[in-house]
Amino acid sequence: MATTAAKENILKKIRQALSNPVPLPFPQSQGNQPIFKTHNEDDAIVFAESFSKLQGKFVFCSDEHEMSTQLNVLIKSKGWTNIYCRESKLIPFIQKNDMEPYGDLATCDVSITGCEYLVARTGTIVMSSAQQSGRTTSVYAPIHICIAYSSQMVYDLKEALQFIKSKYKNNLPSLITFASGPSRTADIEKTLVTGVHGPKEVYCFLIEA
Repeated sequence: MATTAAKENILKKIRQALSNPVPLPFPQSQGNQPIFKTHNEDDAIVFAESFSKLQGKFVFCSDEHEMSTQLNVLIKSKGWTNIYCRESKLIPFIQKNDMEPYGDLATCDVSITGCEYLVARTGTIVMSSAQQSGRTTSVYAPIHICIAYSSQMVYDLKEALQFIKSKYKNNLPSLITFASGPSRTADIEKTLVTGVHGPKEVYCFLIEA
């Protein structure tokens, strides 16, 4: 009997509370306001700074010709010969440098891909399985080079996801990847190690377009 009375007392208090709801403390906030502070710098500058802090290597190019020249200088200076690339739009840049795409991802020196978007605030490269490079090209190669255009630059992750949703509508890619610099871990004795479960170096060539 005592248990039933206590239960009824609790339910009565709940009913009273529901009949007099507490007003929202922030009625103007609907979850669609920006969380992070706005900035006055160009998104490309913000991306370059964020990407470099994550040990990524950023190269700005005024046009595709400059990008091709800079890419050739990098390839020759590093002595790379096995360049893996599956994207038809990017293969001509490799061929301009008197090279042909290498066919084996497992034994390549470096992979070259495009991207869906670049996220300035976090220095993140957004890729998806809908690209010709597929799921593995940017992950399995020891070094990854991303070639992107300034038109693909957004400020925050929310914008990137909204654009991807709009781009693919009701047919979202089965995988969307967010890569922020080379892979790294500090699990072992709290010592930062790069290249453990992905590329040890990541380059981003940004073309003004």
